[in-house]
Amino acid sequence: MQDDKLPGHPADDSRSNLPVRREGAQLPATTDGRTLALDLFDDKRGDDDEIDLLAYWRILVKRRWLVLGVLGAVVALALIATLMMPPVYRASATLQIDRESVQVMNIEGVGNAEGSAPDFLQTQYELLKSRSLAERVANELQIDAATVDHLGSTTWWKRATGALRPESKADAAADAEALPEPIDENTGSDELANLGQAVGIVRGGLTVEPVRNSRLVRVHYDSTLPAFSARVVNAVADGFIASAIERKFDASSYASKYLEEQLALAKGRLEESERALVAFATKENIVASGEGSQSLESQNLGALNAALASAQDDRIRAQAAWSQVSGGGALPAAAIGTSILNTLQQQRATLNAQYQQQLQTYKPEYPSMQALKGQIDEVDRQIGQERASVRGSIKAEYDAAQARETMLVAQLNSLRTKTLDVDSRSIDYNILRREVDTNRQLYDGLLQRYKEIGVAGGAGVGANNISIVDRAIVPTGRFKPSLSKNLAIGLLLGLMLGVLLAFVLEFLDDTLKSPEDIEQHLRLAVLGIIPNLRKQSVAAAMGDPRSAFSEAYRSVRTALQFSTDRGVPKVLLVTSPSASEGKSTTAHTLARNFTQLGKRVLLIEADLRNPSLHKVLGVRSETGLSSLLAGAASASEVVMDTDDERLKVILAGPLPPNPAELLSGSRLLSMLTVAAETYDQVIIDGPPVLGIADAPILSNVVSGTLLVVQAGETRIKTAQAALKRLAAARARVIGGLLTHYDAKVAGYGYDYASYYSYGTTPKLAGK
Repeated sequence: MQDDKLPGHPADDSRSNLPVRREGAQLPATTDGRTLALDLFDDKRGDDDEIDLLAYWRILVKRRWLVLGVLGAVVALALIATLMMPPVYRASATLQIDRESVQVMNIEGVGNAEGSAPDFLQTQYELLKSRSLAERVANELQIDAATVDHLGSTTWWKRATGALRPESKADAAADAEALPEPIDENTGSDELANLGQAVGIVRGGLTVEPVRNSRLVRVHYDSTLPAFSARVVNAVADGFIASAIERKFDASSYASKYLEEQLALAKGRLEESERALVAFATKENIVASGEGSQSLESQNLGALNAALASAQDDRIRAQAAWSQVSGGGALPAAAIGTSILNTLQQQRATLNAQYQQQLQTYKPEYPSMQALKGQIDEVDRQIGQERASVRGSIKAEYDAAQARETMLVAQLNSLRTKTLDVDSRSIDYNILRREVDTNRQLYDGLLQRYKEIGVAGGAGVGANNISIVDRAIVPTGRFKPSLSKNLAIGLLLGLMLGVLLAFVLEFLDDTLKSPEDIEQHLRLAVLGIIPNLRKQSVAAAMGDPRSAFSEAYRSVRTALQFSTDRGVPKVLLVTSPSASEGKSTTAHTLARNFTQLGKRVLLIEADLRNPSLHKVLGVRSETGLSSLLAGAASASEVVMDTDDERLKVILAGPLPPNPAELLSGSRLLSMLTVAAETYDQVIIDGPPVLGIADAPILSNVVSGTLLVVQAGETRIKTAQAALKRLAAARARVIGGLLTHYDAKVAGYGYDYASYYSYGTTPKLAGK
């Protein structure tokens, strides 16, 4: 670049070689090949209701260590909790609870009312768990303080070893011998445990399990002592049967005494009500015609009331139909069905179809067309007449229904007066008669019940409806905890929790992680995917021409050649939404890749606030772009040579206090114009887009802008905001570049990790 080509030289008047034009063509293309390529797969993204199982699988693969860690932690907690739990032994007994007790004498109503109730069995289950039965068992077993202490004396070592190995019969026998025997009833109260504590022990381990579709119920008791569990279950079964028998005898005795008192009262009320009824009938000269009899007026009133309700219903339906028709609505379907209106409409549709078909051949003035038109008009007239006829019939039906309702209302008012006059004289009589009937029914029912209870009590009530099918035996093996079951539950819960946590973290992560994210959220074509360098340095990766890193940038170079209809943009700006996303490395690597094609390339460090290209190149200069834009140096003074003769560099130079003002001046545009004429390719290492105005200014004066995005670091909102700023500056964003991409971490496996390693390993001979 020579001084005589600086901006302002007379030879620089032509703007035909400007790197960018300020017309509407600068805006991002909407119908180019890149957008078409994106639209090829819009059908896969358009339906948000589709479930992408592969995407979920990639999330799990990406966060597999988190899932495995949570799984291992939960399984370990389940193992520790299982080992620390005390061994619990379950003893079980089976009872049969019949709904109806066996009666010595088949007397209706005795012993059947309770058994036939739908909640009878549920009531029995609750009685098995009642506090009164628990107190009975506690008193019978006489649970002492030593037993209570022995129930909770298991150590953590015994719990752990007990969960890892099954208990032998010898161990169960030893526990049975260690359990104290029931003490004598004469034992002092100071040797017995507190009754409330004993009741809590009995109720705390008791479980009632009904056997489905049967009258059997299993009673379980869980404790740390197997012999104690068996004793409690058997005591509960025996106590439940004894309590049921006692309740029957107590109920029979109480009912007999209670019914005697009620019979005396009911007999007195019946006699008093009968005397009052006879006296009133004599006074009013009323003769009963039989129970439930009604006067003729009352019967007629009921029939007339029913007829009025039917008439009102008919009138409402007719009124609704007439309101619909009179208001210009459609005719009811029922009215149309009884007329020829449907036939006429079909005929008109047929004629109209013929008319429209022949209209394509003949003019409306043609005789046959006029004849068809006359037929259509005639059918329209008939349809109008038929509609008017249907409306008239609906109106007539409504008027008839209204007249009938009016007549019935008048008759009902007249008959109501007569009925009230007749019934007013028999009101008091009916009241007294109902009172007599009620008292007689109560008296007869009490008397019958009293006789039945007496007969049942004399016959011994009957056999008990509760029996023991299987008594409990001392369990030989622990019931819980189950190590395999708890580990399986821990495995399932750990897997669910790990997967849930992985999904939550993934959906909370709003960064751009894959090329699909760039295409979906930014609507940019992905021009390249740069793999992440874990242990290898950038210089070493660039020095190896067969490395995936070098091959990726060569692929970007190829993609840039097809990014526009004129090939690679003459002046290319490399920028990113924020700092440290790889734009300097990208600009430098692309510049060297273009020199490999034999092109003369100028690399410009345009980040005048935090330059980093000089670190990548390993050179420094006291003058640079800032000096050139400020007029303190010429172009020949700021252009630096590199180890490649086809690559020239302009560094940032001294950091100015006003970078945006320098970039906004005319010197930048003139310098880029001259550089575009002198060099085959100009690449600008620009500043980040957000936070400062430098990048939008640069994007406005270049031929194309490449947006660099760091995988897993750049947020979606940040990148979208950067695109909005570039669009506001009328920048031509030709695509995006994804850097620091690790396919295995992202969960994509082979999809992108092996693209650039194809052919790097030589094949064996003969393969």
